[in-house]
Amino acid sequence: MADLHAEAMLLLAVAGLGYLLGSVPFGVVITKAFGLGDLRKIGSGNIGATNVLRTGNKAAAAATLILDGAKGAVAVLIARALLEGNDTAAVVAGGAAFIGHLYPVWLKFKGGKGVATFLGTLIALDWFLGLGACGTWLIAAAVGRISSLSALVAAAGAVPLAYLLGDQAYMPVTALMAVLIFVRHRANIERILAGTEPRIGKKA
Repeated sequence: MADLHAEAMLLLAVAGLGYLLGSVPFGVVITKAFGLGDLRKIGSGNIGATNVLRTGNKAAAAATLILDGAKGAVAVLIARALLEGNDTAAVVAGGAAFIGHLYPVWLKFKGGKGVATFLGTLIALDWFLGLGACGTWLIAAAVGRISSLSALVAAAGAVPLAYLLGDQAYMPVTALMAVLIFVRHRANIERILAGTEPRIGKKA
């Protein structure tokens, strides 16, 4: 019983750490550092790399993409390092980082859409799975030139990909993140269906 209690407390600790790490709004920090203004008042108001790109600053967008992805990956790797390869802890930490990005405490729980953090988390859990999801995004982006549609395709494809790779332990968190990505892209889905969704690289 004591062991179960200790494990539960450790999982709560890594969840909290993952959430706080995921809550860091790198897009907002980077755009201010580059002198680009408040990202929440630019373009769609989203704090992710796609909206940073709408400022026309590719370096700022690339930095945001990398750091947002790193939040999920680092959370997973820290959990594994602290708990000696505990996959349950890694899944909890990565999922919590993703939730932190979507609902960051520092921005009154108004965060991003989680795509980069989703991909970073998957890469750290299983790099085959993560790179497969990234490849899906890249192919969809090259064909459709719509970032949100590419994200939706990658998210939807990640769950069956996890099954095919034998990553059954990662399927629940992958499915949860995919569902939340769809929820966060509700307005984008409406614009995609209406044919009014902006193309990749379009300035605000």
